[in-house]
Amino acid sequence: MRKEFDYFLLALGFFTRVPVPSVDNFKESDLNHSAKYFPLIGVFVGCVGAAGFLISAQFLPQSIAVLISMAMTIYLTGAFHEDGLADSADGLGGGWDKERILTIMQDSRLGTYGAAALFLMLFAKFQILNATQGVLMPVALVSAHALSRLSAIWIMRSLSYVKFSGKSKPLAVEIKGADFVLAHVFGLAPLFLGIVALMALYAYTPKLIAELLLCILIPVLLSWLWWRNKIKHWLGGYTGDTLGAMQQITELSFYLGVLAWNWRL
Repeated sequence: MRKEFDYFLLALGFFTRVPVPSVDNFKESDLNHSAKYFPLIGVFVGCVGAAGFLISAQFLPQSIAVLISMAMTIYLTGAFHEDGLADSADGLGGGWDKERILTIMQDSRLGTYGAAALFLMLFAKFQILNATQGVLMPVALVSAHALSRLSAIWIMRSLSYVKFSGKSKPLAVEIKGADFVLAHVFGLAPLFLGIVALMALYAYTPKLIAELLLCILIPVLLSWLWWRNKIKHWLGGYTGDTLGAMQQITELSFYLGVLAWNWRL
């Protein structure tokens, strides 16, 4: 149990700004064991965003509450996944072969493709969340942050890790067996618990809930397949940056599905 707690703290320290004690005798392979907690970190980040929205919405317009929620999650994670999205956009937008793409992705400078992708991602999230009914926001935020990190784990299971030439940052590169199953518990539980809450509090019918699940899962799966095939074609696998991009893309797809369902009510 102590070792598992260390793995959780490792994931928390790796993906957020939360100060955690240093892990004794750290090895890069420990990140593989901590990977099952990535969706749980998403639950934590989503809860912070949901709390920020709910509190702010009591005193401010929904648009400002959404901005505050987004700012809190970005600050909490240190824009970790947004950075991966920008680097991936720069590399895939400006590179013409695998080596050139990886070289661009390693560059710490923000390019035109990265800036455009980052702006459009943040602007789209704001617009979609602002247009979504406020009562759906807590479920959407927590579930999207958890499921989008699970989507990154699916990439780890289905593709190989592509190493940069030279020294690269430590990264979880595989997740196996029971860890993979547990990651699904953390990644899917918020969505199903949220659905139960919606049915209990707002009397949503099973038909409406089934439509909601379809509206969410279809865009998430389509965007996952599109990004997986894209990085497989150009890189032959994944990098840490492309995992961050996957998290951002599937998070946005989740919100879009919720809005599409909400818009029909």
